Amino acid sequence: MSQDPEDEREEITRLICAFSEGVPGAEERLLPLIYDELHGLAARLHREHPQRTLCPTEIVNEAYLRLVGQRYSDWTDRTHFFRIAAKIIRRVLVDHARARNARKRGGDARREELSTIVDASAIHSRFHQLDVLALEEALEALSKKSEPRARVVELRFFAGLSVREVAGAMGVHELTVKRHWKFAKAWLFSKMAEA
Repeated sequence: MSQDPEDEREEITRLICAFSEGVPGAEERLLPLIYDELHGLAARLHREHPQRTLCPTEIVNEAYLRLVGQRYSDWTDRTHFFRIAAKIIRRVLVDHARARNARKRGGDARREELSTIVDASAIHSRFHQLDVLALEEALEALSKKSEPRARVVELRFFAGLSVREVAGAMGVHELTVKRHWKFAKAWLFSKMAEA
């Protein structure tokens, strides 16, 4: 019988705190749950659109290796973990896109208007069509203009968090997240259209 997702989220947070406090055995119980959580995200991505050059399992494996290679004892809870995971997943995707483009002298990435993307699940299902490098460049520019808006994109797009989860991770109201998300999509679309 599978565990309730909310119970599993609480278990991850509990184990992160236990690990931070040095409780024996917490690490051994925590790492498989973290991997499973990332793998669940990858499985959802794969169901939505399986034909990517880098399959979601490869993304998760690389992100997992990078995560456990860090000082993960600094994680304070599940949302903090996902803020870090979003940055790492973003880096994995950008690194892969750069390597692919270097091999293909410009690659075969296609651009898609961000304005046609309504929510995070739609972004994930259309991810293969986005020019990840153009998105990265635009996101870097957005970060200089508005770090909170860039963080919303990072958490929604790269970590697949819901508006509610992003609000919790950032310590803001859901309406703020929705406003940031709406602005960021329009701004990124405009910036990517210029390129």
